[in-house]
Amino acid sequence: MPARDPRPSGPPVPITIAPAGITGLLLAGGRGARMGGADKGLLQLHGESLARHALRRLRPQVGELLISANRNLADYASLGARVLPDEASQAFSGPLAGMAAGLRTCATPWLLCVPCDGPWLPLDLARRLGEAALEGGRDAAIAVAGGRRQPVYALLRRELLGSLLDFLRGEDRRVEAWLRTVGFAEASFDDPQSFDNINLPEQLEALRAPR
Repeated sequence: MPARDPRPSGPPVPITIAPAGITGLLLAGGRGARMGGADKGLLQLHGESLARHALRRLRPQVGELLISANRNLADYASLGARVLPDEASQAFSGPLAGMAAGLRTCATPWLLCVPCDGPWLPLDLARRLGEAALEGGRDAAIAVAGGRRQPVYALLRRELLGSLLDFLRGEDRRVEAWLRTVGFAEASFDDPQSFDNINLPEQLEALRAPR
């Protein structure tokens, strides 16, 4: 009788990162220029701030939460996470400055970044970005939906801080431009609406309207 193959049958189990190994970072440090200067994370939708909507979906996916913000710090702190202002020299320099603050502060191997104006982020975002990063042997992974890259929805290894600080010494502030310098994996998502961001007043008013 032939020996039984000890290897398990069926497809391989994906390698992923446990939530305890990831710190979540809500990026809320922008000027809100296209919203008339409003602090976008604190704008209300269905009785709650956009930041609270996003945090509710992010919280179960990570071990710790941070918020990058440059104003209304007490309001953000009331959401139950440590608040990180940008460095003085990088204040309001865009998402990369917030990512730098998060990488500098997080105590976990990975940092998961999401924008404050994306209230429908996927509930499996961390898991799938983690799988993509590990399978691709990369220190960063971003979401792709509807054929479009979503570089602000990014999972970053903590050791990328030095590279990011070097990049910020230049003038380019585009997230994807920096990520190209370090290389990144991509995770595809089937529902592009999960990554819809509220950038204009009319977009928010349309969501507030009764249906």
